[in-house]
Amino acid sequence: MDQAKFLQLLESVLAPDTARVKAATETLRKEYYTSPQSLTLLLQILSSHDSPQLRQLAATQARSLVGRHWAAVPTTHKTQIRGHILQATLSEQTAIVRHAAARVISEIAKIDVEDGEWADLPEILQHAAETGSPEEREVSTYILFTILESMGDGFMHRFHELFGLFSKTIRDPDSADVRINTMLALSKLGLLLDAENDEESLEMFQNALPGMVAILKQAIEAGDEDRIMRGFEVFQTLLDCDPKLLNVHFRDLVQFMIQLASEESLGKETRSQALNFLINVVLYRKLKFQGLRVGEHLTAVLMKILTEAADDSDDDDSFSTAMLVLSLITFMAQNLPPSQIIVPLLHTFKTYATSANIRERQAGIAALGTSAEGAPEFIDSQLKELNPIILQLLEDPEIKVREAATNGVKLLADHLSETMGKEHQKYISALVQNLNAAMGNLEGSDAKINTNIVVNCCSAIDSLVDGLEPEDIKEYLPGIVPHLSRLFAHPENKIKSAAIGAVGSIAECAKDAFLPYFEQTMNSLSEFVHIKENDEELDLRCMTLDAMGNLASAVGPEPFQRYVQPLMESTEEGLHLDNSRLKETGYLFWGTLAKVYEEGFKAFLPGVVQALFKTLEEVDEAVDVDLGETADDLVGKEVVIAGQKVRVVGSKNGGEIDGDDSYDEMDEMTDDEDADWDDLAGISTVVEEQEVALEAMADLISHTKKEYLPYLAKSIELILVLVENSYELVRRAAIGTLFRAYATLWQLQDENLQKWQPGLPLKHHPSDDIMKLGSVLMKAALGLWKDEDDSGVILEINRSLADTLKLCGPAIVSEDKNVEKTAEVLLALLKKTHPCQSEDDDEPEEGDIPQETSEDDWYIVDSALDVIASLAAAIGDRFAPLWKILEKPLLQYASSSENAQRSAAIGTIADAIRGMGKAVTPFTSTLLKVLLHRMSDEDPLAKSNAAFAVGLLVEYSDKDNEIKRAYNPILMKLEPLLQTQESRQLDNAAGCISRMIMKHPDNLPLGEVLPALIGLLPLKEDYEENEPIFSMVMKLYSSGNNIILGLTPQLLPIIAHVMGPPETQLTTTTREQLVQLVKFVYENQPALIQQYPILLQSKRIRKDIGGVASGDAHGLD
Repeated sequence: MDQAKFLQLLESVLAPDTARVKAATETLRKEYYTSPQSLTLLLQILSSHDSPQLRQLAATQARSLVGRHWAAVPTTHKTQIRGHILQATLSEQTAIVRHAAARVISEIAKIDVEDGEWADLPEILQHAAETGSPEEREVSTYILFTILESMGDGFMHRFHELFGLFSKTIRDPDSADVRINTMLALSKLGLLLDAENDEESLEMFQNALPGMVAILKQAIEAGDEDRIMRGFEVFQTLLDCDPKLLNVHFRDLVQFMIQLASEESLGKETRSQALNFLINVVLYRKLKFQGLRVGEHLTAVLMKILTEAADDSDDDDSFSTAMLVLSLITFMAQNLPPSQIIVPLLHTFKTYATSANIRERQAGIAALGTSAEGAPEFIDSQLKELNPIILQLLEDPEIKVREAATNGVKLLADHLSETMGKEHQKYISALVQNLNAAMGNLEGSDAKINTNIVVNCCSAIDSLVDGLEPEDIKEYLPGIVPHLSRLFAHPENKIKSAAIGAVGSIAECAKDAFLPYFEQTMNSLSEFVHIKENDEELDLRCMTLDAMGNLASAVGPEPFQRYVQPLMESTEEGLHLDNSRLKETGYLFWGTLAKVYEEGFKAFLPGVVQALFKTLEEVDEAVDVDLGETADDLVGKEVVIAGQKVRVVGSKNGGEIDGDDSYDEMDEMTDDEDADWDDLAGISTVVEEQEVALEAMADLISHTKKEYLPYLAKSIELILVLVENSYELVRRAAIGTLFRAYATLWQLQDENLQKWQPGLPLKHHPSDDIMKLGSVLMKAALGLWKDEDDSGVILEINRSLADTLKLCGPAIVSEDKNVEKTAEVLLALLKKTHPCQSEDDDEPEEGDIPQETSEDDWYIVDSALDVIASLAAAIGDRFAPLWKILEKPLLQYASSSENAQRSAAIGTIADAIRGMGKAVTPFTSTLLKVLLHRMSDEDPLAKSNAAFAVGLLVEYSDKDNEIKRAYNPILMKLEPLLQTQESRQLDNAAGCISRMIMKHPDNLPLGEVLPALIGLLPLKEDYEENEPIFSMVMKLYSSGNNIILGLTPQLLPIIAHVMGPPETQLTTTTREQLVQLVKFVYENQPALIQQYPILLQSKRIRKDIGGVASGDAHGLD
């Protein structure tokens, strides 16, 4: 090899001539780097050349070649080379070269130490780290860090020695670099430390933690941005380690970060890093953080920071201080109980909203709006009190406050549209007023703010109308639709887009009342369905298609028909414009049209399904981002780079060269190579498109029904592969689509086969196709359900399984011990020990269920309760063995300190009793005690559910003596419930009394109870309880009970009411019973029936009464 030419080429790489650099790079790659001699020459240059720039370049290139060529270096040369490079690195005066050379040493050590060579390296480095010059100590600690980073497992037997060394170097008196390198090395030790089995090392690490905090403090005090960033990186890394490492000092560390975030004198970057750390603590150590009970204090700090950064909230930088604060508030609302975040936030909001300080008013409404995403139910429960304050902020004299208020209302309406819709007149009036004012001032100094207000108002109306009924929106159509439609011609695309979205949502809400505006709206929008010049235009095209889908849903198939073909052509074109969002919008549009046209969408299915298949068959190729080895700290995590989510994966080849591509970027030198990251794999557009394609496929299957059958087998095949996708949203969509496919196939059966009966083994077997799909589905679902750590996937399985059991009955769980496997997962979810709920350090103690919980955590349990209720209904008395398993946690929830948990658990217990039927008898004593106690609960819904459950227990339990003894206590508990409609208390109490009368009529004073009960009818809310009420009435009539016969005049107007609209007041069976009752009364007292014409309007009643009049009736059966 021509050494002079080789050196000359390296020098050319450093030249400021792009063409020369590329030529030299190409020659090196093809003619030199294929030979092992190139590595030895690079190491020689690194050890001895005068130019630091050339030494750095030699180091970066040698590091890449070690994996390929070091093994080919003669053994006799290796010892000499190792000695030279180590000595040169220890004496290197240029920091960037020292670090680059250290990386080379670690690459060589990774090979040699594992092969039993270079055995004296650890001792040499430890000696230099303790006794050398500051420069030697700095580079030796850095080499130790890089070695631990690349081959830490090989040093585990030296952990105690290293901890001893680092306990000294972390306090190095002369070098901040030595101290920061020690922190970096300790973070790598932390990732490798076996906290369960190495208590001594664990204690040593915990003892080192205060020193690590001190180093970060020193860097902050010195204003050293590089060391500040490295320090924060270390603490972020420690959140990935065994939780025990931080447990001892966890509170102090969190308090320290809160203090940094709150300190106005610190730089923005330092405060932002502290906020980022707190975000990750809330996300990944939520139970531990919850236990600190610092949420209220942190909320106050965040509100103060938000006030300081109020004008920063619309910063284009997604990592602005305000955006970080709002993100943290959102995550806290999602992951903490309301008492630790929402309650103090609402208190602060009320104070801030009336403050003379403009920024406090801005901050207050911004925080309230963002918190709704995390705790919608709690915010919803407080809206009645909050509405006047929010409306006042919409009318604030300061434009910046109105900007924040319109954005806050938009965020609130995204999650609380139904409740906010009750005040729709006030909200829409205020929003239109703001819209008009802003539209008149889109130029000048406040142009940007007014533009934001216009967009916010349109978006708020867009979300708000989701909570309105068609009759509510009608009054606004003449004024608001033409007004918003004029914005379609506005020059700013984001205003156009927001207005189009609002009109689409208004149309979907208004239904056929939108018809007078339909043609004009479609004509105005038509120009946007083919635009494609740039990303802004494509985004507008997407919004237009979404809106047109809403219009189709609103006006129905016939008015929309002439637009279908051109719009389908537009979506087909969109598949080829290399825009992921446009593809996804097209998929969703197809799903919408399938809902509108159902089987009539058949003509488009071949092309649509083929496009969906193509997307689902795509292989997700990783998005490689050239970052360096410190990405290993983030393996398995998601980060955002250039606006794109990426998931970090481990290095595939451990630094080895894999083909020639490794040399492509030689000319892109950085100031500090270890700031680079390697091997980032993105959550690419492929998986995002697959998620949406699955959702569209689910709609196609559900709505085109039998027309989809030719494509179903291949669809299932593709979906099953995606159930195991690494992206959780794809897994969620895939499993949900499988359940919908099963439900659709079930509904395509003969109508008689759809009517399932509870119990196992199955009383009626569905088709073989359904049984096969059910088997495949449950295997896939149970495979995910047991070990899935993403709560969204678990929610989808819970909801889908509950819905499927309700619709299709027990067939889905009838094979392969699926009932037992289901119970096992449900028990883990109830105990909060499921992988999606627990953290390594914070699993609840056996038998203990944390009482306070966040809304997100409760959604998981609540959805599991839905599965239990549906399962009990489906398998009937076979649920009794499962009750023994689930009873303890269910009863714990029934005694929870939280109202929602008690009411939900009691409701589930009621459903379980109804499902088990007489099999509930062995559990009577325990259940009766709990339910009687809950009939006096402070929560209205818990009381109501308890009354319902007690009635069912009375109906089904065969422990007659025990039930009879409880009659008087039950009646006493029911009496106050009969005085209020709140939470259906009266209805459920009436049903309970009716069941008591049916079961043991002689155990009640019917002469007192019946008149009082009938005086409370008809039911206003819970029509389900009409069934026991009228079954009881029919039973008493059948037995000739004189009391009920005497109450016939009072009963007839009630019967007339329930026989009228709405038809949902009565089941078919109960309606038939009442027809027989009317027939019986007419036979004996025809004048009474004639007082209620509605009873004579029913064809069935007229027919039967005609039979009675002809003498065909023989009384009440």
